[in-house]
Amino acid sequence: MKKTLRILALLIAVAALTTWLVTGANRAWTKTSVQVKTLDEVTGIEGITYQKKFLPGVDFLAVTLGGAVVLFGASFFFRKPNIKTNQTNN
Repeated sequence: MKKTLRILALLIAVAALTTWLVTGANRAWTKTSVQVKTLDEVTGIEGITYQKKFLPGVDFLAVTLGGAVVLFGASFFFRKPNIKTNQTNN
């Protein structure tokens, strides 16, 4: 159990960091929509529209890395199983 929790914590930390880096390493709060500047073809006026897009921010990174730390810390509460061997003294 101890090793499983530590491996799971490592996988979560690596996945969170990778996701955050691949999606642009947004150093602000997590966003679910982004601004896109559009140009009206007829009038030539520039406007702003919103496009749905998930950009994980530092809060996403902090929560997932915090969860990984909690799992890693929880692994210290489990002891190694004692392996008892049957020894006969002759």
